[in-house]
Amino acid sequence: MSLNIEVKFDKDNNQLVVIPDGDLDIYTSNKFKEKVMNNFDRNQGDIFIKGSKLQYIDSTGLGALISILKKVKETKNEIFISDLKPNIRKLFDITELDKLFTIRGEGDE
Repeated sequence: MSLNIEVKFDKDNNQLVVIPDGDLDIYTSNKFKEKVMNNFDRNQGDIFIKGSKLQYIDSTGLGALISILKKVKETKNEIFISDLKPNIRKLFDITELDKLFTIRGEGDE
């Protein structure tokens, strides 16, 4: 499957809202990273990733998220991830990436 990425800047909360739809894997992770970082360079702030439409993530997808996190941390901003499917949330728990990212449950803002 492919990945569609919607990115918008929420001026009220000074954050980028990223909505990935599909698979974040070896075929799509570079596109994801480029799109998020290009938007972040224009509008620096926290990044809020809504994971409800994310179907699958592999190690390259996790690597892209970590790479983005490193750049975001340099500007003292954070990445928040919400609404992950149970299988994807489990991957964050197993790899202990839930300690690096702030992960919120369904409906949390």
